[in-house]
Amino acid sequence: MTLQTSNTPPHILIIPFPAQGHMIPLLDLTHKIATTNKNITITILTTPKNQTFLTPLLNSHPSIIHSLILPFPSHPLIPPGIENAKDLPNSVRNIMLSLSNLHHPIVEWFHSNPSPPNYIISDMFCGWTQNLASELNIRRLVFSPSGAFAFSTMCFLWKNLPTRENPVDENEVVLYHDIPNSPKYPWWQVSPLFRSYVSGDTDSEKIRDFYLSNIQSWGLIVNTFDEFEKPYLDYLKTELGHDRVWAVGPLLPVDDSSTMALQRGGSSSVSVNDVVSWLDQRQDKTVVYVCFGSLTILTKDQTDAIASGLLKSGVHFIWSIKEGVKTKNENDEELDFEDAVVGRGLVIRGWAPQVLILRHKAVGAFLTHCGWNSVLESVVAGVPCLAWPMTADQFVDATLLVDELKVAKKVCEGGQSVPDSDELGRVLAECIDGSGEEMSRALKLKQAAVDAVREGGSSNKDLRCLMDQLVIRF
Repeated sequence: MTLQTSNTPPHILIIPFPAQGHMIPLLDLTHKIATTNKNITITILTTPKNQTFLTPLLNSHPSIIHSLILPFPSHPLIPPGIENAKDLPNSVRNIMLSLSNLHHPIVEWFHSNPSPPNYIISDMFCGWTQNLASELNIRRLVFSPSGAFAFSTMCFLWKNLPTRENPVDENEVVLYHDIPNSPKYPWWQVSPLFRSYVSGDTDSEKIRDFYLSNIQSWGLIVNTFDEFEKPYLDYLKTELGHDRVWAVGPLLPVDDSSTMALQRGGSSSVSVNDVVSWLDQRQDKTVVYVCFGSLTILTKDQTDAIASGLLKSGVHFIWSIKEGVKTKNENDEELDFEDAVVGRGLVIRGWAPQVLILRHKAVGAFLTHCGWNSVLESVVAGVPCLAWPMTADQFVDATLLVDELKVAKKVCEGGQSVPDSDELGRVLAECIDGSGEEMSRALKLKQAAVDAVREGGSSNKDLRCLMDQLVIRF
């Protein structure tokens, strides 16, 4: 293992995966590390079109954090100029494979650096960095932007390679028998990355190696907190065979109006000031926030059903969506949805300041796809969820929220499912009447999340323990 002399600060190489739901929490962790220990050097690897995501962080810690910008490796299925999953649907697998070609450029940079890194902290989709760390004779820690429950299911799948008895039965059940509570899901709800695995196929075997390499990493950092997912954190310590598993979440800005918070995602059709002004005019807990994340693309039928449900519900709402929405008036004439809901609804095309919205006192419910960042942001805000899991680990996240912690209601499931607009409207109206048990449980969970990151809280202790390990190990 590469050792450092006592007068040289530790140097950590951060390697994010270029998707907003992955980059944002790892950059939040980087900010926390830099804030916790000023006697440290951090280099963040990025590619040219992703470097703007680093700007707030570089400006906040100019003497500690630096960037390493390498060209995005070409891939036959990724058009030139595409460097982030948000810009190309269903591209995660190909981007994982493409990024692994940064191995040799990083090795060259490492050997030319007078004070090279002692550690790599890399996203769970960058499992190839385990072999990189071994070649460089340094330690790698895997960062999971997903929860401990979801990470546990990934470990199970790629270790055990469960198959279907009937290869065309999408409803055949996969039982995760050694995970706490023995969860089970129909095949169509299993990770799409795993479902794409073909034994013996070169790319499939690479993806499997990436995941198995996560299990072999020196340590695991999870964006969660002890009271939220303790059974699954304990399971991972057993599964990995060591206790170097640190729950350091929720990794969110303390101040939702800070530059770091407001510049986390990208551009928007509505200014932050206009969003706040609109919310300020609404009564407490009367607004439903609707957002399905940066990668979800709603079908026309889904969009129409949501729009109709919102209209029928009578509730105030904010809807963050990628494109404009059309609806029809009583004369069957087409008009912009924004015009039909003036005064009652606010439609945001593009990125929305989600942390700020959820933490506003006017917001009383969140219709969400159950992506993990959205889950944590709702937990910290104390806002109960209406769950519509669509893909990946979202079904697992919904199980945690709906069945185990009971801070959410499921309204629909599946990336192609279309809810009944009458039923959706009814549920939307009910969710903000203040009588649901989900609200009281959500507020208790909020307190647990806040306590976890406070001085002396479980996540605060884990972060300090992690930092002690990184500094003392030399």
